[in-house]
Amino acid sequence: MSVKNPILGLCQQATFQISAAKVDQCPEDSGFEVAFAGRSNAGKSSALNTLTHASLARTSKTPGRTQLLNFFRLDDERRLVDLPGYGYAKVPIPLKQHWQRHLEAYLGSRESLAGLILLMDIRHPLTEFDRMMLDWSLASGMPMHILLTKADKLAYGAAKNALLKVRQDLHKGWGDAVSLQLFSAPKRLGIEEAHAVLAQWLRLEDQEIEQEAQEG
Repeated sequence: MSVKNPILGLCQQATFQISAAKVDQCPEDSGFEVAFAGRSNAGKSSALNTLTHASLARTSKTPGRTQLLNFFRLDDERRLVDLPGYGYAKVPIPLKQHWQRHLEAYLGSRESLAGLILLMDIRHPLTEFDRMMLDWSLASGMPMHILLTKADKLAYGAAKNALLKVRQDLHKGWGDAVSLQLFSAPKRLGIEEAHAVLAQWLRLEDQEIEQEAQEG
């Protein structure tokens, strides 16, 4: 019997691997990894925990808590990466500069990086940080998928309108290269759609096709 969505099994067995303050402390640059980025308090840790059905990433009411590159192992070839939250005013300037320097070094040098999930609070989308990440994605040719988080904070119609508005703004500024969706960790909204993106970037669709060919 073929496994139709292998990403589910991988996510359920996700485990913490290592935290890195600098790029040279990251795991071996091989295989495939997907990084999660977002302005502080955009719901990044909650999204990671929901997608993996685990409490991998530490959530906090204090924005700016994630100060390291945190790697989570899915299997020998695949990882998820929780990037430092960015833009929280109470973080000391030297620490902000450290984050920015090493975040840029990671994004610019990591060969195994297959795609970037950018999280935006649906009530405050396209911040300066978000635009910076979009510019980098376009310039580098890195695939990007946006989760408009905390969609449960808006009524259904308002959330759909916000999605449409962000899609229009993305088209004007960055073309059609970036995909996006609504997401809510508490309501478990948008999980299947996000999993499909992860499966594609982590080359699990190829694995599924190969398995079906062998079984056929």
